[in-house]
Amino acid sequence: MFSQTVEYALRTVVHLADQSPSPRTTDQIATATLVPKAYLSKVIQGLCRANILQSKRGIGGGIALVKSPSKLTILEVVNAVEPIARIRECPLGLKTHGVRLCPLHKRMDNALAMVEAVFRETTLAEVLAEPTHSHPLCELPTRKKSR
Repeated sequence: MFSQTVEYALRTVVHLADQSPSPRTTDQIATATLVPKAYLSKVIQGLCRANILQSKRGIGGGIALVKSPSKLTILEVVNAVEPIARIRECPLGLKTHGVRLCPLHKRMDNALAMVEAVFRETTLAEVLAEPTHSHPLCELPTRKKSR
């Protein structure tokens, strides 16, 4: 249901929220999230354009969240890279349906509405604070011991 771009954007902001307020380099984010660096750069650019992330060069610079994790919702992140496409009119272009969706497309739109509502109500801080045995990101790769 969600693209790889959405997955990578969410991994990125969750990692930055976990490290907040310390900025991270692209290399650090790529390593922690297992996102290919070239793809990550494009994701970060989109999140910066949407004013979710900021990028500063130089000493003490890096990538950081613009908002506090308690104010940034999952929906904002998703919509920044690939907005949830609600079904507002017949996707088949049937003139007899128009904005009166058939039962199938109405149910599909209802499902999208539920996802949108849950994401709108969920902040990054909540994701990180939820008690679990699994950290919301990937395990860091283990380094091979040199002989």
